[in-house]
Amino acid sequence: MVFRLGSVRRTSRENEPGPAGPGQDAPAAADEGPVLADIDRMFVQAFALVGEGIAGATHALLASDREAAKELVQRDEMVDRLTHDIAVLAQRRLILGQGSVEERRELVAVLRMLPDLERNGDLAEHIARRAARGLGVEMSARSRGLVERMGEVATQLWRSTAEVFADRSSEGDVLVDDLDDEMDDLHVTLMAEIAAGTMPTPVAIELAMVGRFYERFGDHAVSLARRMAALVGGGPEPGTVASD
Repeated sequence: MVFRLGSVRRTSRENEPGPAGPGQDAPAAADEGPVLADIDRMFVQAFALVGEGIAGATHALLASDREAAKELVQRDEMVDRLTHDIAVLAQRRLILGQGSVEERRELVAVLRMLPDLERNGDLAEHIARRAARGLGVEMSARSRGLVERMGEVATQLWRSTAEVFADRSSEGDVLVDDLDDEMDDLHVTLMAEIAAGTMPTPVAIELAMVGRFYERFGDHAVSLARRMAALVGGGPEPGTVASD
């Protein structure tokens, strides 16, 4: 995936001003190219980490791989740091009034997307925490199959959302919506399995939370895809996803 800020962006540092002399302030626009490149790079990195997190958490849960789950929990801190750094850079650039109107519009869009991105990192971490506690071995066979499929759909959702970004698509959110509908159906089916009483109550409670995490993951992916579609197509901004 390549996430590009602005239709034209300087990628070389050859035109950057040199260091300011003694007693001089660096020019305000000296970091224009590097700042946009850094935001681009960090956004892609955070997006990739979240995708790896949801896939890895699902595998760790079903394989009862507690060590892998613990590593995934720790890696979520990287997503938090990246989203924080992106916000700082974007806000600084907007405050200074740097860049073209189009670039500033995209920076505003990035700031609005960050909460969904960060929240999906948190949701992957929440699933990994349940895996670290050994929940997978206590699940019923049917619930394991449903969670496996939910993990696959979540991965497809995230990949499709990434393609919306990469292609600057104004229509790619339709596929994301369809996958989210499947996720919702799987969530309903999983809740029915839990209600059937085939598992101990503590396991059922934890599994209900896991199902909710996957369902909310889909909602945030849809929000991201719709925000990009609105940015490209010029349509209205989607509403904010309710708190998880």
